[in-house]
Amino acid sequence: MDTAASITVIRHPKERRSKCSLTPLEGRGDIRFLKARPGWEFDITGYTVLGLGAPELSAEDAGRPLLLLDSTWRLLPQLEACLKGRAVRRTLPAVETAYPRVSKIDQDPCGGLASVEALYLARLLLGERDDSLLQAYYWRDGFMENMKRSGLI
Repeated sequence: MDTAASITVIRHPKERRSKCSLTPLEGRGDIRFLKARPGWEFDITGYTVLGLGAPELSAEDAGRPLLLLDSTWRLLPQLEACLKGRAVRRTLPAVETAYPRVSKIDQDPCGGLASVEALYLARLLLGERDDSLLQAYYWRDGFMENMKRSGLI
């Protein structure tokens, strides 16, 4: 496992970078971006993996590298299939997204956040608040309002 980056983002090959809320963060030394592809595998041993249906992330989870899967909800199972090994799985508390989503195919699960929102919230819960993550996020103000309404900041 590469520990140089405390955050690893695995993108689905069909994820549109032009619409991805994480694209402005490319080039940061603390975030490693990987692109999944057919037949590719990633060892998640030792990571905290964000997802649904797990215990909530907390400061007790600090110290492990964080893995974020960047995909549409519909394609997420394909990314999950690339993951091998054992990790600590965690979920985020429900916060309303500020990202204006319109899907003609599926409905997002309750609490579904834009990737940059999820990353910001995860770092906050780990005791590592980093407002610079949202610096280029167009819906930053709306998301911060939602965080305040949720009592998280």
